[in-house]
Amino acid sequence: MNRKLLPGLIMALFAAAPAFAFDPFVVKDIRVEGIQRTEAGTVFNYLPVRVGDRFDEAQAAEAIRALFATGFFSDVRIEAENDVIVVVVDERPAIAQIDFVGVKEFDKEALKKGLREVGLAESRIFDRALLERAEQELKRQYLSRGKYSATITTTVTPLERNRVGINFAVDEGDVAKIHEIRIIGAKAFDEDDLIAQMQLTTPGWLTWYTKNDQYSRQKLSADLETLRSFYLNRGYLDFNIDSTQVSITPDKKDIYITLNITEGEKYSVTGVRFTGDLILPESEYLAMAKIKPGETFSRERLTETTKAITDRLGNEGYAFANVNAAPEVDKDKREVAFTIFVDPGRRVYVRRINVGGNTKSRDEVVRREMRQMEGAWYDAAAINRSRTRVDRLGFFDEVNVETPAVPGTTDQVDVNFTVKERPTGNLMLGAGFSSSDKVVLSASVSQQNLFGSGNALTLGLNTSRSGRTLALSFTNPYYTVDGVSLGWDLYHRTYDPTESYTVSPYKTVSTGAGLRLGYPIAEDDQINFGLTVDRTRVTTFTDSPLRYKEFCVDFGCSSGSSNPSDANYGVGDVTVNSLLLSAGWARDTRDSAIYPRKGVYQRVYGEAAIPPGKLKYAKINYQYQHWFPFGRDYALMLNGDVGWAKGFADKPVPFYKNFYVGGIGSVRGYEQSSIGVKFRDTDGDLTSTGGTRKLVGNAEFYFPLPGSGTDRSFRVSAFMDAGYVWGNDPETGKEEKISLSDLRYSTGLAFSWSSPVGPLKFSLGFPLKKEKDDKTQRFQFQLGSVF
Repeated sequence: MNRKLLPGLIMALFAAAPAFAFDPFVVKDIRVEGIQRTEAGTVFNYLPVRVGDRFDEAQAAEAIRALFATGFFSDVRIEAENDVIVVVVDERPAIAQIDFVGVKEFDKEALKKGLREVGLAESRIFDRALLERAEQELKRQYLSRGKYSATITTTVTPLERNRVGINFAVDEGDVAKIHEIRIIGAKAFDEDDLIAQMQLTTPGWLTWYTKNDQYSRQKLSADLETLRSFYLNRGYLDFNIDSTQVSITPDKKDIYITLNITEGEKYSVTGVRFTGDLILPESEYLAMAKIKPGETFSRERLTETTKAITDRLGNEGYAFANVNAAPEVDKDKREVAFTIFVDPGRRVYVRRINVGGNTKSRDEVVRREMRQMEGAWYDAAAINRSRTRVDRLGFFDEVNVETPAVPGTTDQVDVNFTVKERPTGNLMLGAGFSSSDKVVLSASVSQQNLFGSGNALTLGLNTSRSGRTLALSFTNPYYTVDGVSLGWDLYHRTYDPTESYTVSPYKTVSTGAGLRLGYPIAEDDQINFGLTVDRTRVTTFTDSPLRYKEFCVDFGCSSGSSNPSDANYGVGDVTVNSLLLSAGWARDTRDSAIYPRKGVYQRVYGEAAIPPGKLKYAKINYQYQHWFPFGRDYALMLNGDVGWAKGFADKPVPFYKNFYVGGIGSVRGYEQSSIGVKFRDTDGDLTSTGGTRKLVGNAEFYFPLPGSGTDRSFRVSAFMDAGYVWGNDPETGKEEKISLSDLRYSTGLAFSWSSPVGPLKFSLGFPLKKEKDDKTQRFQFQLGSVF
């Protein structure tokens, strides 16, 4: 055998001269040796030479470079034997499997997916450099989770057929917690008050959820800016953060953060003037100035001033207005004056409105809320209004708006709405406890954004010892392009409080269907009309109030006696058919449907029974709710709710249409529907009959849960409720006089959490004015899950 060794690895890497020369020859055959997994055809495809070609040193070097470039081989040699090319290769091992041991912080499949994206995956060629980078990245991920003591041991195990198994053995260790935060140099403010402004904190009872006791460079940067804003908003113009030190104990469990600050002196404002292209009257600019001479300097108010001017110019179509404030500082007197330069720029119009991020909702669901039109002058107020309307839909967790300039133009912008979908399906379960119904259960399945159309469909079921309701409703909020809504309702209700010690005994079975129509009359106002056909079967008992029995007699009892002196007077069943006409008006200027902080909600709703039905009555309800923001995280909600009902043509208001007060939604701390006129039955138990006049008032102060930072999903509130219903004496029929001294009061705490499994609500109410016959219900909760 006479083989000649052709240029090998050195030639491939350095293109050096061959180890020894050979004479060119015509290739008779090509043979591959050393392959185990790779097909010979794969090698032939990468070779730049074929049988019959003339083969020389240059082609040999090129062939070796081509085979090395595949990444399949760790060594390549080319030999010649009697005009036959022999390609000798050493294959790199392939990855047979990748295992993780001890990993709890991350999903193993997600880790494998991440490795696959960088080229480290089963069945691929093993590359130790990629393995080292993967190990370092995994270590970095653990550091980002606060697990500084995590150790990673990587083992590469050779397997048969030139394969390897990779094993990541992880000892995650404990999460390092912030043990102490120190602020050195604070004199004007207490150190604890400054630390309270920060998101990072030492371990608390809620930090298991917020993770704010784990160090994060991003969170620390945000906290430094928060501190800077805190001082600048209080006049400390020279405030500076000199240094930050973050240290960790040798056992990698405790972290210490130290901030060194210089507060400087407090400055006051001596003057504010405007200059530049003032296209608006100067008096209007002065009216928009939030920062005034003689006041302590506040960067927040200065920013509000420039923003107000920018927004005002934006309403006139100047989308790229520049408003900058130049300070004139007198350090000796600790005074500052501002010259605000106004450059409105060119007036622009909107070329196109784009919608993105709506993976489920249709574009039209967002577009029909637009108040900025394509092709019209840019209007910042209309764009902000559009964003508010989209956010108020309740379909999205986030609604962001950008207005980039159109490339190549100076007077056009696009408006890009980017939304983040939230679950709009709701499987709600509710439970309450009382001495009457014991356990009250409710359930509903609703989809507020049916198939992404914006339509709402709800199926509800409520059941307790005293009743059951099954209802199905559908609403199309845009039955017409003008925003006219159309909806319908089907219901079947059974109410039997004979087992209850709260409401006077009777039984009703109602079945009905209704049609609803809503018409917008202004940006925030809508009027509603409805028509409902109702069939109600009423059953009275021997221990029912006299008013209930009289109602049964008046409308034709199917049994019992019509003689008032008879023991069975008014005891029996009566079926009443009615046609109900409803009308209402609503105004909603709240800033959010999910987490409101400011704005007003008003609603007037009226219902009347009209011919050909036997019932003759009307009732009206008015609600007024006002939200007042306080700072960034606090809000006060005031709510008032009044109701009135009256019978006509010598017909009474059906007692089952009475208003009831007490429990969730009215006056917490009292049992459901227990406040108001009472009736003592034959057993001596007092029960409520409801009333024809209602007054409810609520004051609720909302604040973030301590330890939750800026997370809006947690809300705690302190409330005070008041309310009462006035009606007719259940025996004599005499109407009660309205007296505010009858009101019942309660106070307490409420907590709500938009948890990952659904909304949770809890309330703990304490009656402040409890008469001897009142029934209390202090603890209530509601839970649900979203899909």
